[in-house]
Amino acid sequence: MSENFSHDFDTIVDQAKAIKKPVRVVIAGADVENILLGAFDAQAAGFVSPILVGNHKRITDMLDRLGLSDRSYDLQPVSDDVNVVQYSIEMILADKADVLMRGNTQTRDFLMPILNKGNHLLYKKIMTHVVMLKIPGCEKITAISDATILVEPSVQQRKEVIKNMVRALRMLGVEHPNIALLSLVEKPSFHMRDTVEAQTLVMRQNEEPFADCNLVGPIPYDLIVSKEAARLKNYDCPYCGEFDGIVVPNLMAGNLLIKTLQMNARANSCGIIMGAKIPIAITSRSDSQEQAFLSLAACAIMAQREVPADEQ
Repeated sequence: MSENFSHDFDTIVDQAKAIKKPVRVVIAGADVENILLGAFDAQAAGFVSPILVGNHKRITDMLDRLGLSDRSYDLQPVSDDVNVVQYSIEMILADKADVLMRGNTQTRDFLMPILNKGNHLLYKKIMTHVVMLKIPGCEKITAISDATILVEPSVQQRKEVIKNMVRALRMLGVEHPNIALLSLVEKPSFHMRDTVEAQTLVMRQNEEPFADCNLVGPIPYDLIVSKEAARLKNYDCPYCGEFDGIVVPNLMAGNLLIKTLQMNARANSCGIIMGAKIPIAITSRSDSQEQAFLSLAACAIMAQREVPADEQ
């Protein structure tokens, strides 16, 4: 781990390091290099105890190759015909683990057991994936959601995305965040459903607030991130360049935005699922060990945090 590894996420990492007891993280399909490296970095930082679930040979071979075989861990070998995600969830439900982390599984295969009503993991109306990014040139971390679970969210679902995002930001120390409803243009148009829905959500928030935030939309990306763009376009909004979160209109827009920022702008990030009864770390199998480490830091905070009465 590099010297400045946590530089852009100091608050999250410091909170995780301050927890009294390491959280037990069960990695579903642990034969993934970046995930293993990130998990053992989190162990070295003092806030994670790793539980590795999956094919015994693949995991031990990878541990040997990475020079991690002498580390402390709990290996739960399962055959390839066993659903490693369901196995990991059952460990948490049996109080043998605290946090679920995606390993070597396809996104759909990871999400299906989580969303399965039989596992009783949903504690809010919907679960959403919140990605926290430190974008070069931006002063603070920006949350983006939802880019994994909701393909074409309805107005009501986007309302829940906003609420989950506000909860995630508050958990990480951001009170009353500024949230943008991303769109192509800043004026509602009946040709673009998401712009009308964004306007509807803002009107509802202004009339009877459903989330503790400042909500703006529809608003395009340039106005979200740049005060100068707002000045040039004569767009009167005090939060331009200072938004804490971006709610995207659909999964494609969110996934494209996040991956572009990660791959081309070199944005560092961490990913968590909100709305579940358990902390869930979800990163891409192509994400760096830093991103895995930071996702675990966020989940370690979630695992130690008591849910406020207004969120129960």
